[in-house]
Amino acid sequence: MADWGRCTRGPPGLAIRAVGVPARDPTDTMRVTSLGHAGLLVESLGASIMCDPWFSPAFFGSWYPFPSNADIDPALLSRPTYLYISHLHLDHFDAPFLTRHVDKSTPVILPEHPLPLLETRMRALGFTQFIKTRHNVEHELGPLTVMVTSLAEPSDGAIGDSSILISDGRVRLLNLNDARPIDLEPLLSGGPIDALFLQYSGAIWYPMVYDFPPRAKEAWGRKKRAGGLARAQRYVEGLSPRFVVPSAGPACFLDPDLFELNDFDNDPSNSFPGPDVFLAQLEEQGRPGGRLMLPGSVGELTADDFTVTHRLSGAEVDEIFAEKRAYLLRYQDRRRDDIARERASWREGQVDVLAELQRLFDPLLAEADHICAAIDDVVLLQVGTVAIAIDFHERRTRPWTGESWMYRFRVPRALVERCILDRVEDWTNDLFLSFRFTASRRGAYNQHVFIFFRCLTRERLQYAEGRLSEQGPTPEIWEAGGFRMPRRCPHAKGDLARFGVIEDGILTCRVHNWQFELATGRCLTSEGYHLQAVPVESRDGASVSGGAAE
Repeated sequence: MADWGRCTRGPPGLAIRAVGVPARDPTDTMRVTSLGHAGLLVESLGASIMCDPWFSPAFFGSWYPFPSNADIDPALLSRPTYLYISHLHLDHFDAPFLTRHVDKSTPVILPEHPLPLLETRMRALGFTQFIKTRHNVEHELGPLTVMVTSLAEPSDGAIGDSSILISDGRVRLLNLNDARPIDLEPLLSGGPIDALFLQYSGAIWYPMVYDFPPRAKEAWGRKKRAGGLARAQRYVEGLSPRFVVPSAGPACFLDPDLFELNDFDNDPSNSFPGPDVFLAQLEEQGRPGGRLMLPGSVGELTADDFTVTHRLSGAEVDEIFAEKRAYLLRYQDRRRDDIARERASWREGQVDVLAELQRLFDPLLAEADHICAAIDDVVLLQVGTVAIAIDFHERRTRPWTGESWMYRFRVPRALVERCILDRVEDWTNDLFLSFRFTASRRGAYNQHVFIFFRCLTRERLQYAEGRLSEQGPTPEIWEAGGFRMPRRCPHAKGDLARFGVIEDGILTCRVHNWQFELATGRCLTSEGYHLQAVPVESRDGASVSGGAAE
């Protein structure tokens, strides 16, 4: 029987009944209840923060929480003091659960993401109260203090990822979610980390969807698995927490078409090891403090210890991992109707795929200067029997005529039609993470292909283009209205050469209608932003503004 650290067993259902109900004097403990995957309910000093609750199948019914969290009563999660959603990936942002079960007056802790995508989605669900945090700045929320670290690269999450550090003045819990911050100093500036919850397993389609030869796919799978475990180990070493809890993955795959993606037998070439694998690695390296938490497990974090109580017996916990195939077959049988309903919802023939993709892609290709230059080739999209060339050299979408390509994706037509009809803004989130496609590539990996599919609105694309332009050897400069300034808007990186309008010395970026006073660089829309605008000098040395010498 496995040793899961300082874990104890309570009576069946203990953790479910315990949600929101202090087990003892709340002044001497921080209670942490696992909701499965990256989901946590953190309670201390009479306040609670619910993080990333995920219960609904995600990515076209491909992902299910592992182990199952279906027997956690959602009614007990309806009124946390605060709600925190780390980013928009569907295994963290569960719109059906949030819509049906969480009180819409709950204040939402917002990361300082570069675009207001998360806030927009939460408002669409009916949430009305928001706490806007600043990157790596502590915020007091009643008796608790939180610090949200926000990531801002176009490749982060669904454009933006984040982690949250929660302190009650005695202990500090860091929930990394999927985030991979580079600078660890701010996380340690307030003191040592007592409990670290972190991702240890990849959740990406590479290499399993690629048509590599079996031996090559196996070799890349080994590298991917080892890399994910090593990355998690580096965070443990860099942050030196007293206790470590593997979380945020992996999901499990119950659809028969995807079932064999699960890691049943601790396969070193499988990219999705379970938490037992990472805990065993910690033990082998002599690192104490590893803790296993399953859906419904309750941890009591104090200055002295972190004791975890499972709602399952030790034998039942062992069975989940030692007899994983049998466990997942039973899980699959319980969700068989859900799987069938998802597949029955897919429809073909509702739209003209080529025409709709031309309408979607072509205006974006016209603005994607850096992305198109970095790809400068054809990406072939085979949608059922329709072969479509996304031509990043000519900047247009057209029928494929048999020419060579950089990437080829074979995708079921019904899924592409769903993305079109639902106006999906990020295909890497909804479509590619479903694993319901196959891929080929010629040459090295090109991240710009996936940045493009992540940015299927002008707002997203302009931000990505702006970030890419800033990574060049010199900043791009725009000259207009008698001033010289960066070509990208300080707010969300809109291209001012395309979307900037100047009237009476006021620059308006039409991407989000933010305004700046050119003479001072002052932002008229919000605090915390500044435009570095300098007057252009005339030939006789005098500065010129608005065409007139000053």
